[in-house]
Amino acid sequence: MSFLRKILGRSSQESGRSATSRRTSHVTPSRSQQPVDPTPEAPLPALETPLAPEPVETEEPEPEVVADSGVEAPIVGEPEAEPPPAITDAGEPQTPATKSPRVSKRAMPPAPKPILTRQRQALTYGIASDVGLLRNNNEDACFGMQWHSITVDNRPDFGFFVVADGMGGHLDGERAAGIAVQTLAAEMLAKIYVPLLRNFSAGDSPTVLEALVAASEKANMAVIKEVPGGGTTLSAVAIIGNLAYLVHVGDSRAYLIHDDKIEQLTTDHTLVQRLIEMNELTPEEAENYPQKNVLYRAIGQNENLKMERLVRALPPSSQVLVCTDGLWDMIDDDMIKTVAQEAASPQETCDRLVSLANDRGGVDNISVIVLKVPGGGSD
Repeated sequence: MSFLRKILGRSSQESGRSATSRRTSHVTPSRSQQPVDPTPEAPLPALETPLAPEPVETEEPEPEVVADSGVEAPIVGEPEAEPPPAITDAGEPQTPATKSPRVSKRAMPPAPKPILTRQRQALTYGIASDVGLLRNNNEDACFGMQWHSITVDNRPDFGFFVVADGMGGHLDGERAAGIAVQTLAAEMLAKIYVPLLRNFSAGDSPTVLEALVAASEKANMAVIKEVPGGGTTLSAVAIIGNLAYLVHVGDSRAYLIHDDKIEQLTTDHTLVQRLIEMNELTPEEAENYPQKNVLYRAIGQNENLKMERLVRALPPSSQVLVCTDGLWDMIDDDMIKTVAQEAASPQETCDRLVSLANDRGGVDNISVIVLKVPGGGSD
């Protein structure tokens, strides 16, 4: 089916927790939710490790190359197709207004050049997931791994991180999220991690972005087959050196925190976000919109999966934060940035953010992964 009715958070209980309560809002009027275009990407140099430069699939014209700096024009994400009509709880379709969406583009400074040799310091990360205060089971799933190699090959760091938020009621949500994360991780380890260890030839294996997309498609088919009627969001980041490769679907989010700024790298694939982009709703109106929780794209809902994707060069000492809506719906972006900057480690950031989300109500499951890029310098 084209649309997914996102199951709302389970309602609070007075004596025992109910497994049939619904989720809370995915949109807050104080939070800017305009789509974020990725920054310009530096072209990949000849690798000392066996990885090919990443072609970023896009429907835009070929980017112009700036001859003096060697930096490509901005990589833009895939243009959004019009979502099909939303399905109400009563099963009646409601078609949003057909006004053409306004696409805002903003100039971005050139991204730092890729570092594809081994860093002196290792990539570090933290991970946390909590059931929250109103749920009796955790429908989120997370995966994180990091590899720091010190060998004659001088290979770059490798990291892979995934967050998923399942839906479908009862146990279908947690099963869908778990199957999606396990399938994605197994595919990436087989197609990228193991070949890296074996020093594969770049012409013999898929690129990182190709592998991510193919793994997402396998995860999608696995959920359709094993959890009919279930579904999940999915946000995954693969790190090679200081390059981040990201695929995303749903309303979990990925942020980049650097230079006292926080950027939302992903777009919420919700009906209400789409209407905001089309100028049919203001953020204030979206707060009480009757279908604010409806996703128009998710794992497990359609065999023809369309994943948002981008490649981003990460500045030294920057942090990437990937989380479910149980976190960002309770804590605004500025507070997320403040906690990340003040915490002594990525794990402390995760623990403090989960605690803060619970302090503010904990109405949904809360999951977050924070990874920190080394401060610069390579061997």
